[in-house]
Amino acid sequence: MKNQTNTNTHLPNKTKITVKAQSIKLGIDVHADSYRVVRQLDNATPQPAQKFTPKAFLVWAKAQREQAEKVYACYEAGPFGYSLHRELAALGIQNIVVRPQNWDELGKGVKTDKTDALALTQRLDRYVQGNAKALAVIRVPTVAEEQARAASRHREQLREHRQRMEAQGRSLLLYNGQRVQGQWWSARNWPRIATLLAAPLQELLAIWRELILRVTEKLQAATQRLESQAPAAPYGFGALTTRVLQNEVGDWNRFDNRRQVASLTGLCPGVRSSGLKHQTGPITKHGNPRLRRVLIELAWRVVRYQPDYPPVRHWRTVLLTGHAGARKKAVVAIARKLAIDQWRLATKRTTAQALHLKMS
Repeated sequence: MKNQTNTNTHLPNKTKITVKAQSIKLGIDVHADSYRVVRQLDNATPQPAQKFTPKAFLVWAKAQREQAEKVYACYEAGPFGYSLHRELAALGIQNIVVRPQNWDELGKGVKTDKTDALALTQRLDRYVQGNAKALAVIRVPTVAEEQARAASRHREQLREHRQRMEAQGRSLLLYNGQRVQGQWWSARNWPRIATLLAAPLQELLAIWRELILRVTEKLQAATQRLESQAPAAPYGFGALTTRVLQNEVGDWNRFDNRRQVASLTGLCPGVRSSGLKHQTGPITKHGNPRLRRVLIELAWRVVRYQPDYPPVRHWRTVLLTGHAGARKKAVVAIARKLAIDQWRLATKRTTAQALHLKMS
């Protein structure tokens, strides 16, 4: 039998580096049960992707820290949160969490875990060398900020669960010839509706009603808890809205200017400009969708309860006489200004009196 020659020219990734590198960059494609990692030593060509279990990766990453002066890493934000970021930071690795995107920039139609990890590593290399726009870095919240945000989002999920079960109950009633509106399950409406139903249908709806009542109890408790934690706010803002807004933003001091605040809301108009053509379009919707929804709701209330607020005065004619589309645009503009003014209030750059906002 002939001897087979090994034609693989790549050095095994697990081989220890004899000379300590100045930097190691790690692009990590994260999944629940495995990580795909591409490593780059200094300015060399990135090595082939390796596959690790989450536990094995941390052991391997710790070894990398001993083989280089600095170790950089990055992965995309997603459903796995920031626990990996904190674990890497504890190992002395400078990790950043980046905004997810399609890394197949040339449209080749090839998108795998390996290609994503490679693209992350190449972008990380440019970012480390000073190209700040190579990656869209996401601010990692503190543990306390994460817990506060989870509380307000938990309440939102409870509300959505109740709405879904309410709709399923109405659908079942409609299918059986009974069209109802509103809270069919409430103590006021249920006795009347139950008398109109056959026993089997009444039994099915009673199950939905029991679940809705239980979720409503938890929803009310979560709402009261959030409202009790809300700081003082201008009249009409609402304790719940104020607290949810604070939870979603986290720390107002992280913004350096009003453009950063507006960008997080996604309420800025899009722009298409080329040559002599310049056109503004719909809002970008870039940023936090929950924050955007809360601000729009708040803007409608401010229109009603804070008529002296400068943006409301500016758009009053449109709000009173404009068509529906124009009124929506006006409310979006007010919501964007509200976010900026909330930042100014929270960071002591202004006062509610200077903004003509009446306090509760």
